Amino acid sequence: MIADHTMPSVELPGGDLDVAKMPGHWLLARLGKRVLRPGGLGLTRALLHGLVIGAEDDVVEFAPGLGVTARLILERGPRRYVGVERDAQAAAWTSRQLPAKGNVSVVVGTADQTTLPAGFASVVIGEAMLSMQTQEQKRRIAAEAFRLLRPGGRYGIHELAVTPDDMPFGQRQAIDRALSGAIHVGARPLSGEGWRGLLESVGFQIEAVEFAPMHLLRPRRLVQDEGLVGALRLARNLLLDRAARRRVLAMRRVFEQHRANLAAIRVIARKV
Repeated sequence: MIADHTMPSVELPGGDLDVAKMPGHWLLARLGKRVLRPGGLGLTRALLHGLVIGAEDDVVEFAPGLGVTARLILERGPRRYVGVERDAQAAAWTSRQLPAKGNVSVVVGTADQTTLPAGFASVVIGEAMLSMQTQEQKRRIAAEAFRLLRPGGRYGIHELAVTPDDMPFGQRQAIDRALSGAIHVGARPLSGEGWRGLLESVGFQIEAVEFAPMHLLRPRRLVQDEGLVGALRLARNLLLDRAARRRVLAMRRVFEQHRANLAAIRVIARKV
């Protein structure tokens, strides 16, 4: 079971921003939502199961955020865990959510340039972060994951995907604009084939691909991810904060408007 590590909003990275300008994921975190992945805890657990993390693994996680996945990783007892956050405030906040152990750390760095040595890891994982990058930045991050891994190492991603693979370019652009406008972060999800092609382009061999519904803000998913108490707490906070409620409802409208063309995806790839 995941402990509730919801913090006062001002202590969250981005918590001092105006609600109207705050990135959607930090707004939801401020309201008490802990699981911020498009496929929810179910797809995160499936990703970790497929990566088969064990006592001999050195794990690097890009952008661990609230630390939910990090705690699930640590339950599997890896030899070492390192989270990589891009700014010092986020790194310090995430570090406080994790056990104070010598083999657990969060460092400041970017996912495309971690400064960790080549061959440092046997597992690299990243969730809900590539979708917000340009195509070139996606490639750089995937290439950094490849560099960090030892031969035989595994890379797992959990991201937003557009469907079908042959969606017209103009329709995809319209979805990107709608998502970016709602969440106030650039959104550039790929199709299933696009995600596969990205990882293959830097040298990975694809081992598994799985899709799940993108139901981030639907009531049933909220209860599944947050528990009944957490979902009720989120609902209460929304009722008490009119500006935040307006933003969240706008995000949900966009998700529902494009529900036929949005999905969550997990991909597991190996460095051979």
